[in-house]
Amino acid sequence: MTRGERVCAFIERYCRTPSGDSVGDPLKLLPFQRRFIVEIYDNPYGTRRAYLSIARKNGKTALIAGIVLAHVCGPEARQNTQIVSGANSRDQAAVVYDLAEKMIGLSPELSRVTRCVPSTKRIIGLSRNVEYRALSAEGKTAHGKSPVLAILDEVGQVEGPRDRFISAITTSQGAYRDALLIAISTQAATDGDLFSVWLDAPADPRVVKHVYSAPMDCQLDDRAAWSAANPALGIFKSMELFEQDAKMAMEMPPTEAEFRNLELNQRVEAAEPFVPRLVWEANGAAPGDIDGQRVWGGLDLSSAHDLTALVLETESGGVHCAFWLPEEGLVEKSKADHVPYDIWRREGLLLTTPGRAIEYEHVAEHLRGLFDRCDVQAIGFDRYNMKHLRPWLVKAGFSDSELERFIEVGQGTASMTPALRSLEVKLLNRSLKHGMHPILTWNAANARVVGQSGARKFDKSKARARIDGMVALANCEFVMAEVDVGPSFWEAAA
Repeated sequence: MTRGERVCAFIERYCRTPSGDSVGDPLKLLPFQRRFIVEIYDNPYGTRRAYLSIARKNGKTALIAGIVLAHVCGPEARQNTQIVSGANSRDQAAVVYDLAEKMIGLSPELSRVTRCVPSTKRIIGLSRNVEYRALSAEGKTAHGKSPVLAILDEVGQVEGPRDRFISAITTSQGAYRDALLIAISTQAATDGDLFSVWLDAPADPRVVKHVYSAPMDCQLDDRAAWSAANPALGIFKSMELFEQDAKMAMEMPPTEAEFRNLELNQRVEAAEPFVPRLVWEANGAAPGDIDGQRVWGGLDLSSAHDLTALVLETESGGVHCAFWLPEEGLVEKSKADHVPYDIWRREGLLLTTPGRAIEYEHVAEHLRGLFDRCDVQAIGFDRYNMKHLRPWLVKAGFSDSELERFIEVGQGTASMTPALRSLEVKLLNRSLKHGMHPILTWNAANARVVGQSGARKFDKSKARARIDGMVALANCEFVMAEVDVGPSFWEAAA
């Protein structure tokens, strides 16, 4: 019997169904649960991490509890080790503990070899002195642990690409070379959220990934799509209730996003982004060369400490980006914002300026280089902070005629409505080629609009994080549509 088979055998022999019509009966693993366990423990490369993404009510918490008990008092128990399960809230963390405690209470064999401590949500494996504890982000108790196994429940609820609580758990596993992290959750809302970042990371033989999700373009009444995201549908997930939920989502459009995220396991946020993910990806081709091209641009100039964005677009739809942040305090800002600014800088995707505030001198020098290399037709900008950039443009050698190509773009509905309309048309027609630039893609996932179709603008109050790149892109679209520049410089010179 392999290691994975022993874990499955332990769960089915000693763990009891904790609730429902079959309460007290031996827990029967479904094929998808068994396959996940076997691939974790029988991986010839050794599993470092394992991710299971699945719609809700498919037995994920019972699976977590069974795996926990296999490590507490079963075939995976190791002398004097710690095990933790982590969740975003105390209530969610308690669910895993409560389920494991019920399984123990229903099993005379498990009851003899364990001790439960409800007040601290702990279970002790008596034969090998193994301690399991349920932790929550609210409890702030992750530090000081050194778990050989950490299981994260509903990590898809974490907004943004980083989380201090989860980082505390993952970094605490350094005492073991073979430490194992298991994350079981529905999909996160956006590509920029932590669980999405994990799932989308390049393939690693030490990482097991199982994703059960409906196709993004499926209809709400597509039963094949239902089954794709719900392998337990009709077994211990009620088909009748699922049909009712699907019918409600079809009849009440405001509930559709929640249904797609929780029941179809799709990356859909309740507040829909300006650009749907599939549409954005359809415009993800490489932008091509920019040198010598006729280009238009948009600037979103930040305050002293925030992200400054420049987006350029060629006649063929190539989208080129530059982003700036202050160098000093960048690592701390990465941790505080839960955004990998430091990694983006290291990869050359983010530019930095010396000190703790944006130095517009460097932005001006970058623009000078672009004007020298390209046929820049116009740069749209928000008047905010432009007064700080203009002196540096003059110092960088911009002529009066070049300065006239910087066009103020209002950020209200009068200017943004045609800009957003133009941007939408290009995206839907797959006319842009943005190369899936990580920062611009992150900004796109965060962008929301306010107002009706006849009068709209970006709404930063509804943005979950920065949208500066999308604001710059909208400014670019405005000047492309509104500014009549005549023949290019190169054509005139010829």
